[in-house]
Amino acid sequence: MPKLSETFANKLPHAKAGTDKYWDAEIKGLVLFVGKRSKTWYFQKDVGGQTKRILIGRFPIISAQAARQTALGFALEMGRGAGKVAQIGAPTLEAAMEVYLARPKLRSETHKNGTRQQIELHLKDWMRLPLDEIGKAMVVRRHQDMAKTPSAANHVLRSFRSIYNHARRTYDLAECPTMAIEWFEDKPDGRIIEDLKDWRSTIDSLDNPIHRVFYELLLFTGLRKTEALTLQWKQIQEDRIHLPITKNGRSFDLPILQLHHEILAPMRPLSQKWVFPSPKSVMGHITKPERLKYNPHMHRRTFATVAMEAGVLEEIVGRLLNHTPLSITGRRYVQPSLDALRPSMEAACREILRRIDS
Repeated sequence: MPKLSETFANKLPHAKAGTDKYWDAEIKGLVLFVGKRSKTWYFQKDVGGQTKRILIGRFPIISAQAARQTALGFALEMGRGAGKVAQIGAPTLEAAMEVYLARPKLRSETHKNGTRQQIELHLKDWMRLPLDEIGKAMVVRRHQDMAKTPSAANHVLRSFRSIYNHARRTYDLAECPTMAIEWFEDKPDGRIIEDLKDWRSTIDSLDNPIHRVFYELLLFTGLRKTEALTLQWKQIQEDRIHLPITKNGRSFDLPILQLHHEILAPMRPLSQKWVFPSPKSVMGHITKPERLKYNPHMHRRTFATVAMEAGVLEEIVGRLLNHTPLSITGRRYVQPSLDALRPSMEAACREILRRIDS
């Protein structure tokens, strides 16, 4: 029997007739059903003389890694407790998380990796627990234990809630125990860069020219920190910056001007791939730009604020920031072209320059 890896599942030909079954060599019970048109993961085991089979999901929507994690969760659940009647119950938090993160409509890989790291860091002792053994008192206590970082506490437990509620679609689970949490008040940091002359002086004083250009690009585009850090030259086109996947799960094209090309020009000779390269980074690009009194998101808020004060409509500012419109019309019907958005970008950049130079 083979190991049911991503590569192996991809290469399997569809069945000419009926259904072919492939059992995993390592995880007992994990099986891939291959039909004429689809490939489907199942977990199957004999319990009390009866064959129990649970649907995990379609491949490649559910990856081999996610299927293996889910199957391991089922196997652990069925083997829990000496002398107990083995039953297939709720998945472990680890298995449920992998299935949740495998959703094709979830946000970017950066968001997925961030969610996984947060859960594994703060809920490490829960990872092997079945979801139905994680109760209200546990989630309330963990939330309170993280009170020194209220925003992180809210974020981690809300991620847990999303994973739990996704599992409820398949499993017979009670309402998510986070219902008992009294959430900390979210106080968003609304600061902007009030003095752009001081910003210019601060940026010019940086020793690393790559960091100087990084912060300058943030201010004149409103890009998110990670979007800018991971930029590759193939994404920088004559009239746009193309982001293939963003925080909201969609691709995005941002109109750019000659000004943006001038900002980026010093970076061109440094790397054929990365816009902001770093030979010391495993990733190949800078990951921790020098910290300033003006943090990266303040640049994004400043771009938005200056654009509105320059007369750009709030809805258009949202488009430039790649925010999801609130209305159905805005989400599904209105798709402004780059040429339609370019005058707004010009107005925002012109006003930023005026405030720097005045």
